[in-house]
Amino acid sequence: MRRVAAVTVLVALLGFGVLAAVLVPWQPVPESLGPLVLPEAAEVFTAEELAASAAYSWPARWWSWTGLAVSLAVAGVLGFTRLGRALMARLPNPWWLRAWCGVAVVLLAGRLATLPTGVGGWRLRVEHGLSTQTWAGYLRDVAVGFTVNVAITGLAVVVLLAIVRRWRTWWPAIAAGAFAALVLAGSWLLPVLVEPLFHEFTPLAEGELRTEVIALAEAEGVEVGEVLVADASRRTTTLNAWVSGFGSTKRVVLYDTLVEDLPRDEAMLVVAHELAHAAHSDVLVGTTLGALGVAAAVAALGLIAFPVGRGSAGGGAGGAGRDRRPTPTPTPTPAHVPFILALVAFASVVVAPAENGLSRLVELRADVVALEVTGDAEAFERMQRGLALRSLRDPEPPRLSQWWFGSHPTVLERIGLARLYGHAARE
Repeated sequence: MRRVAAVTVLVALLGFGVLAAVLVPWQPVPESLGPLVLPEAAEVFTAEELAASAAYSWPARWWSWTGLAVSLAVAGVLGFTRLGRALMARLPNPWWLRAWCGVAVVLLAGRLATLPTGVGGWRLRVEHGLSTQTWAGYLRDVAVGFTVNVAITGLAVVVLLAIVRRWRTWWPAIAAGAFAALVLAGSWLLPVLVEPLFHEFTPLAEGELRTEVIALAEAEGVEVGEVLVADASRRTTTLNAWVSGFGSTKRVVLYDTLVEDLPRDEAMLVVAHELAHAAHSDVLVGTTLGALGVAAAVAALGLIAFPVGRGSAGGGAGGAGRDRRPTPTPTPTPAHVPFILALVAFASVVVAPAENGLSRLVELRADVVALEVTGDAEAFERMQRGLALRSLRDPEPPRLSQWWFGSHPTVLERIGLARLYGHAARE
């Protein structure tokens, strides 16, 4: 079984490496433009604007970091001590119900432990005019998000354990393939099953803006599935847009705040950026890379010695039940649900720099396409400055924070890109 696991991990990682080498834009900015030079923050923003950004971004960052630390602590205590296994022993049978209940209990413990930091972050956004949510709206989103998380995570854990119980030797390879398929299916279904739980969507109304969006899509060679407007204003005052799904579920979504508040030339630059993601199939590429990464992680479980001991609940293949002489087992059981969830939590943090590093490259390429298609570097700079002011974004986040958690280039990088294109256009 361990040999199967090792081979599967190697195959998945090799596939990830090959696809990343071919599909990731490792040099998104054309070398012909010259080096990307970042402007000074004080050159782009006034002292008052920088002070306002710092007054929000630093507390927001600490609320986020504290919440992450607390969630990891809860996951570690439940997953890496006997407490989690003792807890699982008290949950009802059959094995699949025990596993799903274990997921719910562990995630609930983490959600309750981090609720104070989440509330702190929400109140900070309200105080700085970034959130329009009421208490009821905020708690409703927390409850819906928690329910979705339990449903998806519980399904994943039950599928894993079912495969382990059915295929004792080949389960790492079979589970890796199954989870890769689940990741692809989840990304495809996200726009139609999950996003409507948090937003109401309406088609972009007929008119000048829609006409320009369609023309821009044709210029970028994108067949637009749906262009929708999300009711973001009931939650936030910030401006945003995104692309989700692929194939028949592909859609471009604009915040209603963006449609209503952003000048037309700047709004079109945001649209051009999102259409660039669609043109390069960034959602599908990212999902495929994610599926291979998940496949490698699932197969790697076959190389881990899962702990058992007094107070554990076997209930599945490889379980040791209440054996007074505990020995590690090479296969996960319902007793190991907290352990598996702890591994996932810590692994997610470990791989975040690589995941976000790839994301920044893709986002920078979308900026490049937007600039090339519209040819409006001045509007792009105005747009990036305005978006940063609107969201109180830190123009110079700590380097470690940006490297680890930053999924997009900084506003100074994006303004530097705009000036690079502006300079090239003037020559």
